[in-house]
Amino acid sequence: MHRALLERQVRELFQQQLLGVLATNTGALIAEPYVSLIAFAATGDLSQLIFLTSRSTRKFNNIMNNSQVSMLIDNRTNQAGDFQTALAVTVLGRAVEQHGTEKVSLQELFLARHPELESFALDASSALLAILVNRYILVSRFQQIDELVMGSTV
Repeated sequence: MHRALLERQVRELFQQQLLGVLATNTGALIAEPYVSLIAFAATGDLSQLIFLTSRSTRKFNNIMNNSQVSMLIDNRTNQAGDFQTALAVTVLGRAVEQHGTEKVSLQELFLARHPELESFALDASSALLAILVNRYILVSRFQQIDELVMGSTV
């Protein structure tokens, strides 16, 4: 599938969906995956997905031990038609806590999408993280798989 079409599909899905499922793990030899429902925002070039978490969470501790993450964002409706019409995007990348001026601009982007989370964002115990996206895997029509590789390697 053409890159511009894939990017358009990802952007449209991200505009429709406020939440996604983030997968982390401890990075230990016998690591168990851990998933969390999170609010997210995407940068305009799709190179980063931004989210907040408390530094006391398991997901934050997992990311500090192993920054490789994946995330699933989809538009399912839990109807039989989803097998033909649903779109699911798996995001693969590395999560990095943001600081300084980069944090300020990314937090503004996040809060423009999720203004109801402002007090959480400004809390000293909260961390703003960016997933530096390596690639997107799009699954549509139940078995149609396309891949969108981003410019930077992670």
